[in-house]
Amino acid sequence: MKAQIRLLGVDDSPFTFTDKYGMVIGVIMRGGEYTESVLRRHVKIDGDDATFVCKDMIKKTRHRKQLKAMLLDGVALGGFNVVDIEEVYNSTDLPVITVTRHKPDFEKIKKALQKNFQDWKDRWGILSKGEMYRVKTSYNLLYVKCVGLSIGEAKEIIKISTIRGAMPEPIRVAHLIASGVTRGESYGKA
Repeated sequence: MKAQIRLLGVDDSPFTFTDKYGMVIGVIMRGGEYTESVLRRHVKIDGDDATFVCKDMIKKTRHRKQLKAMLLDGVALGGFNVVDIEEVYNSTDLPVITVTRHKPDFEKIKKALQKNFQDWKDRWGILSKGEMYRVKTSYNLLYVKCVGLSIGEAKEIIKISTIRGAMPEPIRVAHLIASGVTRGESYGKA
């Protein structure tokens, strides 16, 4: 795989549960070295439009034909606005990789969904499908789901796009932009 493959990293902005919408930032990079574009959308906090927003972001960028994968920080944007990564892949033909630093506590997530959402079974169905892999990096362990490519290919993309620290650079930069725009200065880890 070429080191300069074009990747779309996506993360959401910090929000409070009194906010109606949260910002979603997409960063298109060549590997983890060269930023080519920044994309912006909004999702409803705890809504159900994150899958549509991701598909729209992919389909409408002028870089669509060159993109090789989408890297998503976790599997939800704006709280529990769950991204159906299979639907994103099937609709756009762009492989999707979700990356998170910490192993999700699925029991706790399921209880939160049951408590707060009438459509919790639908959200849980999307969240729980697909295999989660433990991926060792030179920095630490990541938890990954992928669709449209093998776990071996996902590991290679993560390795190519991670410069420093734990997270792939497209996700890290999307996080910095989203938190900086929302809070006035970026902070925290992607």
